[in-house]
Amino acid sequence: MSGDSSNTSGASTGVSSSRRRVEWSTEFRRDAGVLENDNHIFKWTDEALINEVEKLEFKNARLEEELREMRRSEILLGERVQMKVEKELFDKVEEVLAEAKGSMKKLMLSAVVGGVVLVGIMELCLKSW
Repeated sequence: MSGDSSNTSGASTGVSSSRRRVEWSTEFRRDAGVLENDNHIFKWTDEALINEVEKLEFKNARLEEELREMRRSEILLGERVQMKVEKELFDKVEEVLAEAKGSMKKLMLSAVVGGVVLVGIMELCLKSW
């Protein structure tokens, strides 16, 4: 087999391993400067991300406070509505009770008057007998 034949195993590429090591180390040294520069860029990126996170934390804290305030106002509104409903219910019950009491008084009065009339009629009937 010659060096220009296609080899899929990768055992013989025609380039010596020492040459590959030299190319790799040269690329690494050349890329090392880029990596240092990348660290500077990453630092900017990190600072930008930190600033963004801090802004989001501030917004989140503000939203949490607004949510707490909304909960408080909702609870107060619920309590007011409950008190108003209870008051209306008690007023309605008192009104119905007063009406029933008045009706009961009229019924008792008519029963007493009816009883007196009945006793009077019975007396008249007994006297005439």
